[in-house]
Amino acid sequence: MTQILQKRPPALTIRAGAAARQLIEQEGLQAGQVDIIPGAAGGPKGIGIQGLDQAVFGDFLLRAPRQRTVIGSSIGAWRFASIVAWGAKAGTERLAELYTQLSFHKKMTREDVAAVCKGMLTDLVGSQQEQLINHPELHLTVLSVKARHLFQSDKALPLLTSVAGIVSSNAVARRHSRYFMERVISQPASGQQFQVQDDFTTHYQTLNTGNALDWLMASASIPGVMSAVRGIQDAPQGSYRDGGLIDYHLDLPFNSQGIVLYPHFTDTITPGWFDKMFKNRKANPENQTRTLLLSPSAEYLQSLPLGRLPDRKDFTLKGLDQQQRIQMWNQCTAESQRMGDEFLEMVEKQNFLQFMQPL
Repeated sequence: MTQILQKRPPALTIRAGAAARQLIEQEGLQAGQVDIIPGAAGGPKGIGIQGLDQAVFGDFLLRAPRQRTVIGSSIGAWRFASIVAWGAKAGTERLAELYTQLSFHKKMTREDVAAVCKGMLTDLVGSQQEQLINHPELHLTVLSVKARHLFQSDKALPLLTSVAGIVSSNAVARRHSRYFMERVISQPASGQQFQVQDDFTTHYQTLNTGNALDWLMASASIPGVMSAVRGIQDAPQGSYRDGGLIDYHLDLPFNSQGIVLYPHFTDTITPGWFDKMFKNRKANPENQTRTLLLSPSAEYLQSLPLGRLPDRKDFTLKGLDQQQRIQMWNQCTAESQRMGDEFLEMVEKQNFLQFMQPL
């Protein structure tokens, strides 16, 4: 009797903008087409796609070396900084190890949390700050925000008042949160300069060895959880905060000439952190026309220990102790190799159109 082998459900969901789909229909997906790689904010979800990052940066893109912009906010910027500093395999493993071993509890102050994260970031980048700035192929671009008015303060009342103002103004229209915060793009002076023109005031800062850690720290400094970053070298005085507040999933006019290859935690793009509460706040199709979005499939997520990727709430989740959390996160990072393997198999077979859905 012949045994019927059941095929494993796909680990990846593939979505493409209109121009990306057309290009892949004509040429297939080629490494030389990729000129921009975005990285979203999302905390420890970033280590949950480790295997996909290793396949993209450690195999696929190496087939056609060229200058590329890697642009991220919060964990997206930290993922790319570690890859730029140490390479795909060592960089992603270093990030996962350091993040997984962190320990937080509910009684920690904002300053305590910031100190723990700053220590992790220092260990993450290590002695490689020069590499961050002068990498021959990867142009590291870090997104943060400059707080305005009361939002500059870390004191409870001004901070809560500011957040309430952002929530209410953002409910009317996303652009109204510009009265509370402005975008900051930090990137090395050499190489292709990433620029944005939209409803938000955008400041451009030069990323250098003297301020790279501070800009990366600012990019991940969640209001109310961590204190704002101040006194950044070569930057105007001010309070700098998490880049995901404006650019959560990076719905930006990428100005790509080829493909924007986007390894992501989810198959949707939510513009800003405060847009999460509005299901109709979706990405602008014009911004994402050249985007090829790679994300975990629903079936893949269901197979994980918690039925999802690692999350910040796991540090204080009732019934989940430190040892159990570490074990589950390690299992998630190990399982993520399936996503990387599946992506590389698609590259070899060039069968993306078979699985591709509209973005």
